Amino acid sequence: MEPITHPADAGADDWQVAGTVLRGRFLLGTAGYPSPGTLSRAIATAAPAAVTVGLRRALAAGADNGFVATVARAAEAVGARLLPNTAGCRSAREAVLLAQMARELYGTAWIKLEVVGDEHTLQPDPLELVAAARELVRDGFVVWPYCTDDLVTGRRLLDVGCPVLMPWGAPIGSGQGLINPFALRTLRERLPDAVLIVDAGIGAPSHAAQALEMGFDAVLLNTAVAQAREPVAMARAFRLAIEAGRTACRAGVIARQDFAVASTPVAGDAFLIGPA
Repeated sequence: MEPITHPADAGADDWQVAGTVLRGRFLLGTAGYPSPGTLSRAIATAAPAAVTVGLRRALAAGADNGFVATVARAAEAVGARLLPNTAGCRSAREAVLLAQMARELYGTAWIKLEVVGDEHTLQPDPLELVAAARELVRDGFVVWPYCTDDLVTGRRLLDVGCPVLMPWGAPIGSGQGLINPFALRTLRERLPDAVLIVDAGIGAPSHAAQALEMGFDAVLLNTAVAQAREPVAMARAFRLAIEAGRTACRAGVIARQDFAVASTPVAGDAFLIGPA
């Protein structure tokens, strides 16, 4: 397997959440892979800053079926943090209880908070989400809330102590990409100092690159890699697209224009190409 490489100035582009330094702008889910080996190779290729794991899956398996250990080993090999999630919860109370169990099982206070409010779209419930976040922050958790692209909800989550926001690009698993770029740009512009991560709905590497070009700090995805025909190759494609999008953002993407702007000067001093 090819070695994982990073830009020469990657150290200067490290980012932090709650005082923890993270390297790389890719966060990867771990559900739905065709085999544990494929999952491990995808993590090795993606070299994510963090990998998400669902507590419900571990509990449903009864005794440990090796999944947790597999993910932990693969994450440790690339220096990725474990980020347990409360996927499947429908109320703040349920999410808080699951988060507390996740802290015991995975040995981390980091939690990706999910509280679903609609069964069809799996859209987060803003009221239950804020309530759960408030309680978990008070209990010492580092809360990563999965939310919509609503600015007011985002502010409420930051106000209760969340160090990061994770607005959706589109409904979970839909692969539609960034369906509301205006709302996402508004979040980025109105919350310039917040850590913002596009989570859910990303289907292609170009979607991830777009999010990074817009100034988002990272992207989190799962289905687009896990359900690809070749998950490991797709993990590499996303890693490269994310690096390209981040580099483009730092380099300065030119502003869009509603009219043509000549790239070759047509006025001023003339010049010749080639011998005089």
